[in-house]
Order: sequence, then C-alpha cells, then structure tokens
Amino acid sequence: MRKEMSFKKMKLLKGLMILAGAAVMGAMVMGLWNWIMPSLITGAMTIDYWRALGLLVLCRILFGGFRGHGHGPSWQEKREHWQRWQAMTAEEREQFHKQRANWCRPQKTEEKQDD
Repeated sequence: MRKEMSFKKMKLLKGLMILAGAAVMGAMVMGLWNWIMPSLITGAMTIDYWRALGLLVLCRILFGGFRGHGHGPSWQEKREHWQRWQAMTAEEREQFHKQRANWCRPQKTEEKQDD
C-alpha cells in the first residue's frame, strides 16, 4: 500500500512540474515577444500571457515538441539492439557490417546478355 501511495505522489508531482514548466515557459515567451518583436517589426503588437501559451501550443503542433528526443530510438530499443549485438558471433557481426555497407549504395544489377 505504501508503495502505491509513493507512485501516486510521484505522478502528481510530475504533473505539477509539467504545469509549472508550461507556466514559466509561457511567461518567458510573453516577455521575450514583448521585448523583441515590437521593436523589430513595425506594427507588431505586444501579447498577453494566454496568447503566449497559445503560441507555445502552436509551436508544439507545428514543430513537434519541446523535447530533444522523439526522432531516435528509445533506450529500450537501444538496449535490445545492444543485446542482439552481444549475442552475435564474430561471423554474424562481419556479415552485418557487409550488409550495412550496402544500405546506402545503389544496388548493382547484372546486365542481361541476350543470347
């Protein structure tokens, strides 16, 4: 029972940290926008806090997020690849390297000779 409570507390704490981070990022976007954009672009208006949060959401939709990962393999996938590599024999590793060398090269096709 005690372990469940600590897990729930950690989830709640993580949620609160995400909300606090979003609030701080919204304030940063608002401050930077209001400091830079009106002086940089003639006619640019200042924005309020909620528009800054909306701008963050728009960036998330258009550019895919604020985190640096997501395009590469996860740590579980990396671990699985490493385990498979460790289980290979030297001959299997050499064969893998030969196959990998040809991945980005165009395949050589043998020209058919007409008889």
